[in-house]
Amino acid sequence: MRVTNLFFQPLALAVAVASFGALTAHAAPKNPDPSVTAYEGTASAIDPGSAKVVRTPGAPDLTEAEFEKAKQIFFERCAGCHGVLRKGATGKPLTPDITQERGIDYLKAFITYGSPAGMPNWGTSGELTDAEIDLMAKYLMHQPPEPPEFGLADMKATWQVVVPPEDRPKKQLNDLNLKNLFSVTLRDAGQIALIDGDSKEIVEVIDTGYAVHISRMSASGRYVFVIGRDARINMIDLWMEHPATVATIKVGLEARSVETSKYKGYEDKYAIAGTYWPPQFVIMDGQTLEPKKIVGTRGMTVDTQEYHPEPRVAAIVSSLQQPEFIVNVKETGKVKLVNYENLDAVTITTIDAARFLHDGGWDSSLRYFLTAANQSDKIAVIDSKERELEALIDVGKIPHPGRGANFVDPEHGPVWATSHLGDPTIQLIGTDPEGHPDKAWKVVRTLNGQGGGSLFVKTHPKSNNLWVDTALNPAEAVSQSVAVYNIDNLDAGYEVLPIAEWADLGEGPKRVVQPEYNIAGDEVWFSVWNGKEQTSALVVVDDKTRKLKKVIKDERLVTPTGKFNVYNTQHDVY
Repeated sequence: MRVTNLFFQPLALAVAVASFGALTAHAAPKNPDPSVTAYEGTASAIDPGSAKVVRTPGAPDLTEAEFEKAKQIFFERCAGCHGVLRKGATGKPLTPDITQERGIDYLKAFITYGSPAGMPNWGTSGELTDAEIDLMAKYLMHQPPEPPEFGLADMKATWQVVVPPEDRPKKQLNDLNLKNLFSVTLRDAGQIALIDGDSKEIVEVIDTGYAVHISRMSASGRYVFVIGRDARINMIDLWMEHPATVATIKVGLEARSVETSKYKGYEDKYAIAGTYWPPQFVIMDGQTLEPKKIVGTRGMTVDTQEYHPEPRVAAIVSSLQQPEFIVNVKETGKVKLVNYENLDAVTITTIDAARFLHDGGWDSSLRYFLTAANQSDKIAVIDSKERELEALIDVGKIPHPGRGANFVDPEHGPVWATSHLGDPTIQLIGTDPEGHPDKAWKVVRTLNGQGGGSLFVKTHPKSNNLWVDTALNPAEAVSQSVAVYNIDNLDAGYEVLPIAEWADLGEGPKRVVQPEYNIAGDEVWFSVWNGKEQTSALVVVDDKTRKLKKVIKDERLVTPTGKFNVYNTQHDVY
């Protein structure tokens, strides 16, 4: 066993190693993929808990086994908000100077109970045990582990073309209504489920990376691209008799975003993926996922102009106005317009916005990209036609819109809506600079919602409802229900629908997350996200009557979270 092999090797750690003559013996892995062993560690015949103690000054000692377990929990549950290096973004910084000062009892209480500002209640929800919470509190007092880099050779070692383009179907070989198909993330199973939106039946369950964050459609609507938090991409061909993965690649150690080129003449020519670690993005061949160009994002922040070692890539969208990808760089607060006309001489226009850029979506014209700078409490507006910052708008605490929601406010005209992790408000921003110039790029209306902890808002052009989840609110009554507003009478307030109660699942946290419409706009689907060992479900609501229409239960629906209707995702309908 390599005594320093922690997959993320800690900086400045003192390591006490017992004297075992067999410490250099390795168990040969079945699939010695260098990217996998760099992430998971090399197998050993020696119990790591008996061989090593991990020490950081001021922190409680942990055995190697405890450190490895805590590190995995942090990756799966915490790194997305707090950062791999724990410097904070959507969540607060968790570096040892802060955590050691707070002390173990404070950390345990915060992990257990969460906060109305969006910190999940990992303990009272039952998602972490008392022992795991104690372990995590101790782990957070240690020096953050430093991950390895991940370059072109690492990516190519994982790249696989399962079915070459020339061997793929020339026409659709199944009878599925692809426009009303849903790609559903099965978070803890490392899979997605393809569900027929007409019959509500599972068509296929496909192995993917861990905790798929997003499903994005090719410009043609034929391929689904999914990316897991472990940075594995699957390219799934919906034309096959049984839709399946035709190409796959691992582009880093942690990731959130994938997209394909959509500008006229470049449809599906390229794909792009951005990683949380290493902080970079890669442009790939759009038919095979062969990696072509890697661009790092480390650099100076927009405000204090100091160097940041971990500026992660968050949302990526494909411009319809230019042959460009629009790339959010979270920690530096910069938006990069990446022109892909010539990969040998890539040109990048960098726009200063605000720190901690996260997710966002298009206005109804598909010209303006509105994106949340969540810990800066701002929405940045990017004009993709003129290639410039149109506005920087102050909003509520920690905006988290998902893609947002576009509709016509009866008083203020076209608007785009965001909800917030850190407060109970939903705010509407005017998006019509020509027809309503006095309302454009301003908060024109603020609605009071159920509480903080919202992740997604959603509507549809054929609906008069605005749906708001509150999945990360620590109060069960709030996290297990949704609020719905009548767009034509927003002053009337909201109605609460008990989605988790309708699902009738028994025990578990049962967080209700992400409203998603079918193609017709007359149904809205919700995930009831329960524990891995508990029963989860999808709940389908009639959009007009707001009544329960269908509960989809299946033992294969393990921790469903995000859902993506093929047509709505392909055409940015939200």
